[in-house]
Amino acid sequence: MATQSPFSSLETFLQDFKLPFTPPAWAIEESQRRIVLLVNHVLLQEPQAVSRLARQDGRRVRVQWGGLVFPVTITPAGLLDLTPDQADADLTLTLTETSPWPLARTLLQGDKPAVRVEGDVQLAGDVNWLIDHLRWDLEADVARLVGDVPAHLLAQNCRNFAQALRSFVGRRASAAEAGATHEGGA
Repeated sequence: MATQSPFSSLETFLQDFKLPFTPPAWAIEESQRRIVLLVNHVLLQEPQAVSRLARQDGRRVRVQWGGLVFPVTITPAGLLDLTPDQADADLTLTLTETSPWPLARTLLQGDKPAVRVEGDVQLAGDVNWLIDHLRWDLEADVARLVGDVPAHLLAQNCRNFAQALRSFVGRRASAAEAGATHEGGA
């Protein structure tokens, strides 16, 4: 007999979750500006990433997930700048998973979410290289604020928590698959 997870109702709610309102345009734009600043900060820590993007000067990339659109232009310096949404994109990346719960599960397991790619192949290759090789050294940034030892301890605790969360999500996914297989075979 298969047992039902106590999280199944929460999972169902999160799969069907829709914001009850649309955030104001200024809040969306300000959030996008903050994300661009963070991505540029990470890009500046990796000279090879900046040089790859500099070759794509003026190209536009649009990332879409549901109704959320994140349009950016690559600058001559190899960084990103927010672009008006109406501008034509050279590359469009659309996350195909519409529900936040499975998307979060995929990311927590360390996998890439499913993406539909439309547009320039070389630009898509450079963006894929960035996704595969670019990592934020958060520990170094925190160390500038609090020192090396506290930053290292905090980072170690965060890594342990992330590993435990990945393990939990992986066990939940395995249990859900086993339950579906057991019910389907009975």
